[in-house]
Amino acid sequence: MAKADVKMPDDFLLKLSKLGDKTDEIIPKVLESGGEVVVETVKSNLQGTIGSGTKEKSRSTGELVDSLGVSPAKLDRNGNFNVKVGFKEPRRNGESNAKIANIIEYGKSGQPPKPFLKPARRTSRKACIEAMKQRFDEEVGKI
Repeated sequence: MAKADVKMPDDFLLKLSKLGDKTDEIIPKVLESGGEVVVETVKSNLQGTIGSGTKEKSRSTGELVDSLGVSPAKLDRNGNFNVKVGFKEPRRNGESNAKIANIIEYGKSGQPPKPFLKPARRTSRKACIEAMKQRFDEEVGKI
């Protein structure tokens, strides 16, 4: 049987060992930077959607757009870190921002759908991944 020894550079091995200790600090930062990219795309799509193609003048207060944000990274029961892009609740008048966003996204009787979430997810995917890669490289470079 053949035997092969592969030797890694010492500085690379040192970085890997340090990364093991800092993983729980780095992952939330990386995920939140990716979430910010998605939030900006969703906000842009939402602002372009609200009030467009309506028969009457828009009554938008900007509250729905302002309530959009990204949650801090949290650990789920399976041991995975997650961030969520969504709306803060409730509105000043007591209604649900998620309900209003759902009506805009999927429409209702007499109101056609104006999707803004699905296109944002599709178009921001590559930019989100690149932002997370860049942030990961920055964090590893600090080690």
